[in-house]
Amino acid sequence: MMQMHPYILNINEDTQLSGVVKLFIQEGEWDIGLCDSAPRYISIKGLGIQERHAVFRNEQRRVTLTPLAGSKVIVNGNSVSQATELQHLDRLILGSNCTYLFIGFPSERGGDDWSRYDYDYFQSELAAAEGIHLGESSAGSSQTDPSLLAVFYDFIKLMPMVAEANQMSQELNKDVEFKLEIKNLALSDSKGHDLKKEIVIRVTAVGRKQVWMWSKTKFVNRKFLMEDAYQLHQAEKSRDNIAEGLSTAVLPRDKDPFWDPVEPLLLGSAHLWLQSLAFRIPLEEQLEVLGSEGTEEAILQAQLVPCTSTGLAQGEDDILIDPSELLGRRLDFQLVLEQCCGLRWIREARDRGVQIGFRLFDCSHPLYSPAVWHNVNPLLDHRVHFASLHTSQRLLDYLQSSAVVLELWGLQEGCTDLVSSLEGVRMTAEGIFIIEEAGPANPAPVDSAEISCSVRALQQDMEELKSVNSSLRKENHILREQLNAARNGGEGVRGRSVRPSCDAEFGRSLKVFYHSMTSVRGQLQRLRRHRPSEDSDLLGFRLFVDEQSHLLRDFSEQLEQSVSTLKQDVAAIVRRKRERSGIWS
Repeated sequence: MMQMHPYILNINEDTQLSGVVKLFIQEGEWDIGLCDSAPRYISIKGLGIQERHAVFRNEQRRVTLTPLAGSKVIVNGNSVSQATELQHLDRLILGSNCTYLFIGFPSERGGDDWSRYDYDYFQSELAAAEGIHLGESSAGSSQTDPSLLAVFYDFIKLMPMVAEANQMSQELNKDVEFKLEIKNLALSDSKGHDLKKEIVIRVTAVGRKQVWMWSKTKFVNRKFLMEDAYQLHQAEKSRDNIAEGLSTAVLPRDKDPFWDPVEPLLLGSAHLWLQSLAFRIPLEEQLEVLGSEGTEEAILQAQLVPCTSTGLAQGEDDILIDPSELLGRRLDFQLVLEQCCGLRWIREARDRGVQIGFRLFDCSHPLYSPAVWHNVNPLLDHRVHFASLHTSQRLLDYLQSSAVVLELWGLQEGCTDLVSSLEGVRMTAEGIFIIEEAGPANPAPVDSAEISCSVRALQQDMEELKSVNSSLRKENHILREQLNAARNGGEGVRGRSVRPSCDAEFGRSLKVFYHSMTSVRGQLQRLRRHRPSEDSDLLGFRLFVDEQSHLLRDFSEQLEQSVSTLKQDVAAIVRRKRERSGIWS
């Protein structure tokens, strides 16, 4: 007879335990929760279940579920707070992680396959509600990247554990919140490649506004300790040794699974591409510092300044057309961190600070800027001088294809500043960091026989060089006589001016173009920074539009003039080259 009524069927992480509990919903109103003494009551137990958690109402072959105040109810992956009509095979989550499948009236059941609604299905729905789901690959096939699949299953496995940890924290009055995040490792890659992702748990002490990042392994280990503390609390509570809702608070801080010492926190990163250094062109950028979830943490103003060995900025005459000209030569440049604007980390709590960390080329340890505290828009004014004493092809390839990753680290009250480790770092007496130098050859031990062989070989080379030198002397004497003869008969040649080569003229034209583009770039930066005031009225917006139009017109004119000048110079060079070669258009 009971089979004629709808019911909820338990779904467990262990498939052997799923479907063994059926809680029938007869006609009328039925409370569900911890209480088991009321006559019309469905008793369940679990984390986050209230004494009276929700109400089932079965009337006129319709079943509704109404959450009560303070209770957590999820239907088909979405949290509900008011009466919701249930449909056959709806998925219910009561409290932190009590999962049930709603089975409707016999006329609705048919021959449905209920086995696909397993525990992972419930968690996948929750993940999808948070925007985490598996899509098709870029090739359009149904196959999914195995690394993404692993991250997805880690996420849905950890979701119920995080919900339980939050519930235990609430009942123990720990005031600590746990949240799952997916960390994209591409944010820390100098080439910006889409590397693997990993799951981390963001832990926040709400009252103290302290934040930690736990790895998956650390969180799982801590959760076992949380369960022990929670069971101890429940045992004492059942013996009425503590008041309702109060924490046991018997664990010392260093053994409390909800506590950790504060430490610097990686908030996000930005990529400053180094390609301009290969041409010795200065670069000024406003970079968005993005967090692991793509949120904007700050705006960082940074520069790359090619300079001399004494730190003086190089001018436009030092711009290179071909980066290969740097091979074997010294390259000096400065990384300048000017200002960090709109720090969300400090906006949330003023007693915090930040540092910028970075590393270049083969630097084994990151370097850090000085810490700045209590300021949403701090001036960093940090300048680091790097030098390559003998630029190699490997360094040149690195500059043209890589970026320096600028990491934004958040500091909290009570944690120590990050310090640059200079172990293994090569520096000059002036404090210049050497990123590449010509490595001295390590002399290998040789015996006397090898030395005598080397001496004989050197003597033979010396005799050959003497012979070559004698031949060159004779040839030099002949050339000198020919030069004297040419001087006597070449009076007409003196009046001619030596014209510069076409390549030199083209190089000068490009330098002029780069110089003009610097002012164009400055105008573009002014356009980017030009914003209307937040409290502007209609007249203020009109003035802003007029100013914006004026800036756009100036930008357009400067850009057009730069390109036009370059075209004219190139056309003139081509025309002169044709004249010299005797080719006429």
